[in-house]
Amino acid sequence: MEKQRIGNTKELSEEERIKIIERSSRTVGRAVFFSILVTLISFSPILFLEGQEKKMFSPLVWTKTFTMIGSAIIALFVVPMLLRSLMKGKLIPESRNPVANFFIKIYSPVLRLCQHWKKTVIAIAALIVVGSIPFVVRLGSEFMPPLDEGSLLFMPVTLPDVSNNEAKRILQVQDKLIMSVPEVENVLGKAGRAYTATDNAPVSMIESIVVLKPQSEWRKGMTTEKLISELNEKVQIPGVTSGWTQPIINRINMLSTGVRTDIGVKIYGQNLDTIYNLSRQIEKSLKGIDGLADLYVEQLTGGKYLDIRINREEIARYNLSIEEVNMLIEMALGGMPLTNTIEGRQRFSVSIRLAQDFRSDIEEIKRTPLQTSGYGVIPLSAVADVEISEGPPMINSENAMLRGTVLFNVRGRDMGSVVGDAKKRIDADFQKLPKGYFIEWSGQYENKVRAENRLKIIIPITLLIIAFVLYFTFHSVKEMVIVLSSIPIALIGGVYSMYFFDVNFSVAVAVGFIALFGIAVETGVLMLVYMNEAIRDTVEKKKSAELSNEDVEKAVFSGAVMRVRPKLMTVMADMIGLMPILLATGVGSDVMKPITIPFVFGLITSTLFVLIVLPVIYQIVKEREIKKYGKVEFLENID
Repeated sequence: MEKQRIGNTKELSEEERIKIIERSSRTVGRAVFFSILVTLISFSPILFLEGQEKKMFSPLVWTKTFTMIGSAIIALFVVPMLLRSLMKGKLIPESRNPVANFFIKIYSPVLRLCQHWKKTVIAIAALIVVGSIPFVVRLGSEFMPPLDEGSLLFMPVTLPDVSNNEAKRILQVQDKLIMSVPEVENVLGKAGRAYTATDNAPVSMIESIVVLKPQSEWRKGMTTEKLISELNEKVQIPGVTSGWTQPIINRINMLSTGVRTDIGVKIYGQNLDTIYNLSRQIEKSLKGIDGLADLYVEQLTGGKYLDIRINREEIARYNLSIEEVNMLIEMALGGMPLTNTIEGRQRFSVSIRLAQDFRSDIEEIKRTPLQTSGYGVIPLSAVADVEISEGPPMINSENAMLRGTVLFNVRGRDMGSVVGDAKKRIDADFQKLPKGYFIEWSGQYENKVRAENRLKIIIPITLLIIAFVLYFTFHSVKEMVIVLSSIPIALIGGVYSMYFFDVNFSVAVAVGFIALFGIAVETGVLMLVYMNEAIRDTVEKKKSAELSNEDVEKAVFSGAVMRVRPKLMTVMADMIGLMPILLATGVGSDVMKPITIPFVFGLITSTLFVLIVLPVIYQIVKEREIKKYGKVEFLENID
């Protein structure tokens, strides 16, 4: 391309210089305004999400929104003023800019070749889109990318009637086995719960927090999944069901869904025995599914209770009241508060009850002495029937219905595929449930379905709004469709990158794609504005809209090539800004990378489409306008 001479603002009058700055600012300003508007609209679906996903990603949206509003104000109002004040002296044309010249030399022959083989270029683009379908089908799905918290939570569950001593022994043995693994730094375990009503954990549920060493100190080739498998093999004890998760996500799951594992199958009904039988059948049906781990049925039977039934005839014979017998039982077994003691700034309550040996044996309980007024001391068994009976260890209810749960985690496979296989088995084995009983899927899958259903509604509405904005920008359906055609190609780059990096589709990935929508449309708008400007300049030079195909080809080439630098700057600024996240390896990077990967690689394919395919499509549309109407259409009032 012939190099233009270096000019100077002294060659222009002040009025002409201001007029050129004004026209250029208005030309680019319209495109910048609507590009930013489209980008902001494309982010709006995230604000309409709910729960965890909204709390996690809405700060990103608000930060991006206010930043882009600020950049729009600078670009539209401050930059033109600075150009008028500071843009004086030498005027270096684009062809003499070394950076622009480098990209123009590379881009020009490629674009000329594509303009010559227009149908072939479009066919190749279509094949790339069609070729991505198998990759889309194979993509796994999950709610959120798993965050590596740097520690594990081991949650073994024993039989409901386990004694305190046995639960303590199991806890100590398993913690000692866990500490034998080199990657473990420390283990802290507890059985049961604190003296509070906010934690409903029974004695049979044990929790051990396993603090891991930094990954740099792990054995070569060791991963978190391999470590969990090794630990799981070590801690196997008959009668104990193991479960592995992480401390933070476990608390989030329990608070948001009432399920302490990744997935839970909730069975609702009116009878605990029927619910438990259905739970056992569902557990049997789910066994053997690839990726399903830590399968466990919430125990609804097997709890041991001490029943003391007072015999009214016997207490009348000994001249006792029910209140006196109950007071003895409360004092001997439950503990009766007597007083408080103050030691310095600390206050302690003092209670009285029988020693452990006299409370742990039913025969000793029967011999608990009861003082009478006329018959001396008698055993408790003389006025009450004392026996141990079975019942539910814990009664869970939800929405005024009894509930049982089958719990399991997902490891080595994506959540969507595992739950899909599990649903097929349950639908095949439980085609008809007893009347009044039904099944619901909960846990992370419940959040996943909620987010996907919301996005299915919001994203199409957002695309319609973007289409309306584009139509308002160009006043043409054809130009609107041309710009929107960049979105599928951008998505394809994201899909290929997800498959290459083995990333499952999640809400985080959806956020990355949503961000990609806006940038893909933005670059398409800029390209179309520059080519429309080149067509308009050609018409003004010829003083006629009746252009030949050669004129259109030259105008499209000029509009695309001479503005390659600002288009690449727009894209590369986003890509370079996200490279630290893409290359990060610290804690939290495993949540941010699924946002960044489809965005960055989608930008690459979107940019290639805008630079190569979009000019070809635009040229074909304009050539058909000439063939049909005898003249070319362009947007005159874009400035």
